[in-house]
Amino acid sequence: MKPKVLILHATGSNRDRDVAWACELAGGLPEIVHINSLVAGERRLGDYQMLVLPGGFSYGDDLGAGKLWAVALRHRLAGEVAAFIAAGRPVLGICNGFQALVKAGLLPGGGEPAHGSTANATLTRNASAQFECRWVYLQPQPDSPCVFTRGLSEPIYCPVAHGEGRFVARDAATLSEIEARGGLALRYVDAQGQPADYPWNPNGSQAGIAGVCNPSGTILGLMPHPENHLIPPQHPQYHRGQRGLSGLPLFENGIRYAGEL
Repeated sequence: MKPKVLILHATGSNRDRDVAWACELAGGLPEIVHINSLVAGERRLGDYQMLVLPGGFSYGDDLGAGKLWAVALRHRLAGEVAAFIAAGRPVLGICNGFQALVKAGLLPGGGEPAHGSTANATLTRNASAQFECRWVYLQPQPDSPCVFTRGLSEPIYCPVAHGEGRFVARDAATLSEIEARGGLALRYVDAQGQPADYPWNPNGSQAGIAGVCNPSGTILGLMPHPENHLIPPQHPQYHRGQRGLSGLPLFENGIRYAGEL
């Protein structure tokens, strides 16, 4: 049977259908579910094999990007989320979803949602001090335990669209620990696959961090949008003959892993 994927919707999310199509192409059975349905018990997170938090502007980002969504995860759904993660089921947060996972304390450390000031990283305003919307290259890191990037060697070419995507660790020791355990799942690189500064690193993230995972590799968060490059015609240079480097393998890996649980 195809693994069931819960795409968590919050008021203001707007990439739900893009992610649903990505999961469908990857072999999953996606369902877009509003967070209120989980809170009310109309849906159960435990009935799904994979969880995706898509991009957008949840709750209008009124208290900061992803902040209110993080509060809901941390307080209203903490038990269900903790059980889902403990069962080893994969979780993917994209853009606003990544912001929510970080501010809930689920990334980069993993485990149960954090409370108070225990979060050891954040996603803050771009170093350019402006909204960045451009295509970037993401290089999967071979030493990462991330189930979504496992076995991927080619870069992923996809767009970013955010104003608060700069990953910053609490201190140098935290950043070193994340790197040492393979928590850096995806790095920004240039067209030749080499580490590079702006504009290839569109937000100024430390160490060129585009995506991070938890220690077990089952939770991945990234700012770029792999769901917006799934088929050849979506490549911005398609009519000039360029192909490849789509984001679909990222979803295929997640769906495959979820189906094996």
